[in-house]
Amino acid sequence: MAEAFIVDAVRTPVGRRGGGLAGAHPADLGAHVISALVSRTGVDAEAVDDVIFGCVDTIGPQAGDIARTAWLAAGLPEAVPGVTVDRQCGSSQQAVHFAAQAVLSGTADLVVAGGVQNMSQIPIAAAMAAGQAFGHDNPFGGSDGWLARYGDQEISQFRSADMIAAKWGIGRAEMERFALASHQRAVAAVDAGHFAAEIEPYQGVAVDECPRRDTSLERMAGLAALRPDGVTTAALSSQIADAAAAMLIASDVAVREHSLTPRARIRHVSARGDDPVMMLTAPIAATEHALRRAGVTLGDIDLIEINEAFASVVLAWQRETGADLSRVNVSGGAIALGHPLGATGARLLTTLLYGLERTGGRLGLQTMCEGGGQANVTIIERL
Repeated sequence: MAEAFIVDAVRTPVGRRGGGLAGAHPADLGAHVISALVSRTGVDAEAVDDVIFGCVDTIGPQAGDIARTAWLAAGLPEAVPGVTVDRQCGSSQQAVHFAAQAVLSGTADLVVAGGVQNMSQIPIAAAMAAGQAFGHDNPFGGSDGWLARYGDQEISQFRSADMIAAKWGIGRAEMERFALASHQRAVAAVDAGHFAAEIEPYQGVAVDECPRRDTSLERMAGLAALRPDGVTTAALSSQIADAAAAMLIASDVAVREHSLTPRARIRHVSARGDDPVMMLTAPIAATEHALRRAGVTLGDIDLIEINEAFASVVLAWQRETGADLSRVNVSGGAIALGHPLGATGARLLTTLLYGLERTGGRLGLQTMCEGGGQANVTIIERL
């Protein structure tokens, strides 16, 4: 039976908006982690079958198939192609899924998968806003089928976060305690050096810039909500950030032929959909689906990484799944570490891999909510 392995994984630090990575061309950020991956693994770059990168808002420096551009910017062989994936926030997790599926199908043996995003240069939803110059206010308004099914109601992640909080009865104080814990865990992980091995410093930036050491429940309580009559604040939301991450996915044949040492086996990949208006709830159904298909229970999972798009997203997921939060985002999540859209999926999986190795855990699960009401789930097994 064919298998797909993670040989290695590497990421840049996550830079805060306007921070140390803000001036970096996205292709150079991508090239940086690709070069580091090739160097760390010693793989023959000519043997790579494809480069699959996630990226959202692919305009300006992120346009033109940045997977291909990043590979070429790294000075690597022109014979190797690249393709860019957009499954919104889950783009680089989906890139890993496509890489694993190619390997499992036997159509590829070595694939570089990852993602990149510079949100300081290209703001969130810039691609959606770009349509306004051509008479399209948003991606949905001109569709008869969409309007017939969902009407012209607001489609917004901020509205969705508030809707989730209301549906699951999650109060602001509970969310603020969760957000504070995310920062505390992230700061502790930085101070303990837990991220050092997974990070390839970029132009003098060597540590994640987003965790806030001085935040407090009192400071969070003083922030205004993002929407009138809402409960979600900036403190309860993932941070705008810049980063890149990449990993090498290999078949068992490639492992033998190239004398590679795999670090984890990819046990399961899947994606599910849910209400696109509520938008951010799909990890609930996707987690149940993945566990059933993989033949494991949540109790079998040693570590979990779920993207902290908003505090309400994770807390609603926890209410439904019964997950033990002591095993979830143990080194902090996107509220503290940032959410560089197209890079986050691969960043989470990288942190999950290193976390399993550090703690001696065997199974790890990653999931994240995505625009359109979708979610990916990846289950890996440390070797």
